[in-house]
Order: sequence, then C-alpha cells, then structure tokens
Amino acid sequence: MTGSEDSRARLVGINHVALEVADVEAAIDFYGSIFAFDIRGRTDSGAFLDMGDQFLALSEVPDSAESDEHRHFGLVVDDPSVVERRLEAIEDFDVEVLPTSGLDVRDPWGNRFQIVAYERIQFTKAEHVLDGMGLTGFEKSDSAIAELAEKGMDPE
Repeated sequence: MTGSEDSRARLVGINHVALEVADVEAAIDFYGSIFAFDIRGRTDSGAFLDMGDQFLALSEVPDSAESDEHRHFGLVVDDPSVVERRLEAIEDFDVEVLPTSGLDVRDPWGNRFQIVAYERIQFTKAEHVLDGMGLTGFEKSDSAIAELAEKGMDPE
C-alpha cells in the first residue's frame, strides 16, 4: 500500500472532471439532454454540473483541442440503458457512439466519456450521500462485491 508511510498522499477519489468546450450553453444543453443534474455554479465562461459530492466542470475555450483515442473519463449512472436511449434520440448535437464493448461516447467537442453502471464497479458512495441524492435500492453486482472484498472493503 502506498500512502502516508512514504510521505505520499493517497488517491481517494475524483472530486471533479474538467472539460473544454467551445460553447458552455450548448454543452449544458447537450449533457442536459442525456442526464438529469443541477447546476452547482456558473462563471462567465464555465458551468459546474452537480453529481452529489462530485461535479463535472465545463470551461469555454475557443477551438477546443482535437480529441485522441485514449483520453476519456467515466460517468457513473443509475441506469445505462436510459443513457443509450437518450443518445439514440439526440438530433440537435453531433454525437458519436463509439464501437466498444461498453457505452463510449464522443461529445460534440471531442471529449470521450464512458457510461458505467453504479452496481458493476468498485466505486461506492456512502449511504448518506446516495440518500441525499435521492438514489435508493442500489446493490453491487457479485463481481463488484468480490473486487471490493479482495481489498478488504466488502460492502455487506
């Protein structure tokens, strides 16, 4: 284990992901057409999409950089099939669903993101955070529980 015993900080989780977009309002509309969220805050050239104890930061920059094939982030959702249906219905945005084994998407500004089901991954929100977000009834899959148990973090 790495951490305080060798004077390095421990990675604990992701507080936020920051994306560059050409138009913040259009990006809010795009992500809002797929996901339900509150806007945590705004600046003249940015917006912060709330995810409970985390957020997605959108920053407006002219001519955002070209995308590459590997840079991406994962968004944990309650129901990936809802996201898939929403993506199929999008008409106002140029969005690309990538041919992968999961659900990988490139937004209109070239940012790649993966949609991940909460139940299937090790990432775990505390019960009080889930309650505060109005999310109940989640159970981790057997494989997620096994991965957590291997690390001494069995949720059961």
